[in-house]
Amino acid sequence: MRRIRVLRRLFRKYRESKKIDKHMYMKVKGNIFKNKRVLMENIHKTKDEKVRKKTLSDQFEARRANNKAIGKRKFPRKEERLAQGPRERPVQPAAAAAAITQAQPTQGSKKSKK
Repeated sequence: MRRIRVLRRLFRKYRESKKIDKHMYMKVKGNIFKNKRVLMENIHKTKDEKVRKKTLSDQFEARRANNKAIGKRKFPRKEERLAQGPRERPVQPAAAAAAITQAQPTQGSKKSKK
């Protein structure tokens, strides 16, 4: 009986100071928690989880807004390129192609074991 009085006194103070909401209040009011420490740990854990979810959702919304802005900037350029029509790629001259192939290392002879 004493344990219940201690817990109820504690969560009455928490509810008045707006540390817990009505959902948490109803959960706490039941005979779920063994002692005051377990009750406080649970309250802090759920509050931390709620804060973490809120920050993640805020970050997600910011990323979404940023991606929309990027898309709006890209759309006119894309339309402009499509209006110009297909663009042909310049053909590399033979001398430039030969220089590229010479720059690539060739496989040398392997040393034999003695």
